[in-house]
Amino acid sequence: MDTTVTTAVKEQPRTNGVGHDVKFSSKQVKVFYGEKEALHGVDIDLRDREVTALIGPSGCGKSTYLRCLNRMNDTIAGCRVTGTTTLDGKDIYDRSIDVVQLRAKVGMVFQKPNPFPKSIYENVAYGPRIHGIASSKQDFDAIVENSLVKAGLWTEVKDRLDQPGTGLSGGQQQRLCIARAIAVSPEVILMDEPCSALDPIATAKIEELIDELRENFAIVIVTHSMQQAARVSQMTAFFHLGHLVEFGQTKQIFTNPVDQRTQSYITGRIG
Repeated sequence: MDTTVTTAVKEQPRTNGVGHDVKFSSKQVKVFYGEKEALHGVDIDLRDREVTALIGPSGCGKSTYLRCLNRMNDTIAGCRVTGTTTLDGKDIYDRSIDVVQLRAKVGMVFQKPNPFPKSIYENVAYGPRIHGIASSKQDFDAIVENSLVKAGLWTEVKDRLDQPGTGLSGGQQQRLCIARAIAVSPEVILMDEPCSALDPIATAKIEELIDELRENFAIVIVTHSMQQAARVSQMTAFFHLGHLVEFGQTKQIFTNPVDQRTQSYITGRIG
């Protein structure tokens, strides 16, 4: 099988105007589960204040790669990552890196909303509390309100902050999880199919939110929906059988892909 990666990024400068510096850079990243090689030498640059969508069939490696970016693969027994992944030029797999601090910088929103069994207020305040970001009630109040405003949830919950986060609707719970991620002032937000468990109305709200959040964060989203990738992202990476097949501007990937495998996936011939 041809494993050539088609990418427009190598020809691009490392910046694309203010706020579009390369945030994450991966070089020859491979992931092994025991002896099985699940990800084969990924080279990709992810830029600040852009949404990058990772698309491809189930089991193609997109979520595996996403988990490399905040070292979530460390939690999987027998999983080994090789190659180099840098955040702002620093190798995140270096032994000197504090993984807890890395995950504060690189927030994660999962497929299924997973609020803590605490109040709405405490869901958002939890991260700043354990990271020592705030100490006074006034500081916590400000962080909670600011995070919920950014997550588009404040007006819906401001009068019931003491009620359980688990009592919210699915879409509200997912926005609460986004507020929880924002609360520790991350630089990057990773989203692993954040809308797959939501109805179309809740999905539309999350997509609007993603578009607003990219003004302040680098966002990487795994999605099974090509329509969603086309709507929310500026860059798209197509994975297939553990290979990064093609990476470039979303419009180009969807209208004029270079690799035949990308074309086949987008047109529904493989998937």
